[in-house]
Amino acid sequence: MLDTINIQENVPLAPFTTFGVGGSAHFFCKAGTAADVVQALAFGKEKRLEVFILGGGSNLLVADAGFDGLVVQIAIGGIENEVDSAEKVRVGAGESWDGFVEYCVKNELAGVECLSGIPGTVGGTPVQNVGAYGQEVSETIVSITCIDRRTLKAVQLSNAECDFSYRKSIFNSSYRDKFVVCEVTFALERSGPPKIVYKDLIESFQNREPSLIEVREAVLAIRRLKSMVIDRDDPNSQSAGSFFKNPVINSDALKRLNERFEYRVPSFPAEINVHKIPAAWLIENAGFQKGYKLGNAGISSNHTLALINAGGASAGEIIELMKVVQSSVDDKFSIGLQPEPVFLGFSS
Repeated sequence: MLDTINIQENVPLAPFTTFGVGGSAHFFCKAGTAADVVQALAFGKEKRLEVFILGGGSNLLVADAGFDGLVVQIAIGGIENEVDSAEKVRVGAGESWDGFVEYCVKNELAGVECLSGIPGTVGGTPVQNVGAYGQEVSETIVSITCIDRRTLKAVQLSNAECDFSYRKSIFNSSYRDKFVVCEVTFALERSGPPKIVYKDLIESFQNREPSLIEVREAVLAIRRLKSMVIDRDDPNSQSAGSFFKNPVINSDALKRLNERFEYRVPSFPAEINVHKIPAAWLIENAGFQKGYKLGNAGISSNHTLALINAGGASAGEIIELMKVVQSSVDDKFSIGLQPEPVFLGFSS
């Protein structure tokens, strides 16, 4: 079994993450096909190992002690238009997400242009229902082909079955660790208009309708200013992007919050009587500024929401900074900040 699916031992995981920290995986397998995924999962069952599914590593923090289990890196590639529809595209879970967005924009397929520059792979985007600049990946997903980790059988889930909401799906909630995403099918709009609802984009184009390419370039420019595009020459980009989710509170809680302070707490509607509070604003107003450092971990000098490896940081230092920020925000605003990254190898 070890030879047939090329399982390696004691593989450092830091190079597979954008944080660039963490220890080694006891076992590691690069899966280029769905059949490889099944074999790797079967190996994990046989050895009674905890199995972790790795995508692009852009939303992952690995413990300094590493992971005493099996890491399966999803490397399933391919971008194909369905035969019966030029607007439906099937994409392997291991494809670069930004590479797929670039493909869509170049082929005049609208629906994901505002998600330009987001690191990671296609298979990781449904898990958190990745979104940015007024667009969410769930808006264009038709179906997802997965391997059921218990039965080792392929299943296809519809958009509705994924139960998408803000930064949430069945993959990170009710059915966490049940499925391995192998392929995602998107429905896009041929020569459709770009989605311009984000304030900075509206201001950039001053009420004219830009092309998909122009929107992509504008989004990339905004993300670069915030060091949210992976760039090895930018020390701020050794991060997992936005480290904390924007808290969601109801109207009564928002009213009470505003009554406590002389200024109004910024918010924007999420659903009926539900509001998102910008986590970056909470962090700044709890006393943290861009460029703040605690040991070798820090806050990006370009974006308060990003915790970074400021050079030689350990995973423990990043966790310590996370807890300091959470405690300060909770003390001042009575709001708990929830982290976005996946934590691997940490004791519960």
